[in-house]
Amino acid sequence: MSTLYLHHGAYLDHLTPVGHPERPDRIRAIDRILEHERFQVLERDLAPLGERDAILRAHPAAYVDMIERSAPGEGLVRVDADTTMSPGTWEAALRGVGGACRAVDEVMTARVANAFSASRPPGHHAELTRAMGFCFFNNAAVAARHAQAVYGAERVAIMDFDVHHGNGTQDIFWRDPTVMYCSTHQMPLYPGSGAANERGEADTIVNAPLAAGDGGEAFREAMDIAILPRLEAFSPDLVIISAGFDAHVRDPLGGLCLVEADFAWATLKLMEIADRHCDGRVVSLLEGGYDLEGLARSTAAHVMTLMKS
Repeated sequence: MSTLYLHHGAYLDHLTPVGHPERPDRIRAIDRILEHERFQVLERDLAPLGERDAILRAHPAAYVDMIERSAPGEGLVRVDADTTMSPGTWEAALRGVGGACRAVDEVMTARVANAFSASRPPGHHAELTRAMGFCFFNNAAVAARHAQAVYGAERVAIMDFDVHHGNGTQDIFWRDPTVMYCSTHQMPLYPGSGAANERGEADTIVNAPLAAGDGGEAFREAMDIAILPRLEAFSPDLVIISAGFDAHVRDPLGGLCLVEADFAWATLKLMEIADRHCDGRVVSLLEGGYDLEGLARSTAAHVMTLMKS
């Protein structure tokens, strides 16, 4: 079976202030590298608009309404200190949700082996009722709830290797025994959460913080010791990857020193767990990554590994 790549031009219409790291060029860099001939066998599709009901499985209606009302007719508005909306943000956010759900649909029905949705704005900082950290809707949380509600998935695992801790995903699933959230991230760093003793009420939160300057050896050790055994024991029906590539050594927003091979290795390890427990079902969703070359090369390594399923 094939790997599905979901994308959409609307992601370019989510505008941010000049100099902001979360910029449309991120999507252009990914599109360019995935046009290389080695990716010609990728199955490609446009991300649909997300359904309101899908968002409501992860966020309350009042919050969704507030985000919709905040979208400006022109110019930019700030939601918090570093999170802004432009006239194109609402559609981009909806297509991020739609891409995540379409990826789940295609993987859960075995039409494709796995899927990668390259969307922006990212999602893992979006809490139950709070937009922050460039994020509005938590795409990984929406995808997990979609898999549970539509396909009866009993246990969903989310692995987040973004350099920043996914406080939003942790917040949404803090009390939930049916979703395991695992994260490697730099600490201390924005948003300040993600200590190893943050385990959730059902012991399904697994944080493995890394220190500035840590590279592939420390990252792989954290995965091998703290995370992969927990995922194995959880025996998920679906593996979702919050694929942030800002832990790359080139990235300006973090201090970790990962390289493309580290992301490929982590992807392979997660695919192996999915092969053993859920017929290889993996959905990957873009999060961070702000150096364009590091982002492009890391995405290429990640997608190339997915294609080896």
